[in-house]
Amino acid sequence: MIARQTSTAWWLLLAAWLIAFLSSLAVLFVGEVMGQTPCVLCWFQRAFMFPLAVILAIACYRSDFAVWHYAVPLAGIGALIALWHTLLYVGVIPERIQPCSATGPSCAGADMTILGGLPLPLLALIAFSTIIVLLLIVRQNQRLPS
Repeated sequence: MIARQTSTAWWLLLAAWLIAFLSSLAVLFVGEVMGQTPCVLCWFQRAFMFPLAVILAIACYRSDFAVWHYAVPLAGIGALIALWHTLLYVGVIPERIQPCSATGPSCAGADMTILGGLPLPLLALIAFSTIIVLLLIVRQNQRLPS
C-alpha cells in the first residue's frame, strides 16, 4: 500500500512540475517568439511560476513529497496575482486602479489573449490553481494510513 501511495504521489508531483514547466515555456514563447511584451502583472506571475518549475523538478528527482510546504505558498501567491489580473481583464476591477503604467503594455488589453481568445491571465490562474490542487493531493496521499 505504501509503494502505491508513493507511486501515486510521485505521478501527481510530476504532473504539477509539467504544468509549471510548460507554463514557463509558454510565456517565454509568447514573449520571445511572438514578441508580446508582458505587462506588470504578467511579470509578477512569472516571478512565481519560474521558481515552481525548478523546485518541483528537484522534488520529482528526489521524490520529496514535502515540497508542498514551500511550493503551495509560492503557487498561492501566483494564483492571487493571476486572479487579480483575470478580474482586471474581464472588467470586474476598474482599469483606473490597474498597476500597469501608461507607457507599458496594458494589463487588460486585447493582446492578453492566445489561441483565438483565451485570456492569458485566466490560463495562469488555472495553472497555479491546478498545481495547488495536485500538491494538496500529494500531501493528503502521504498522510493516509498504510
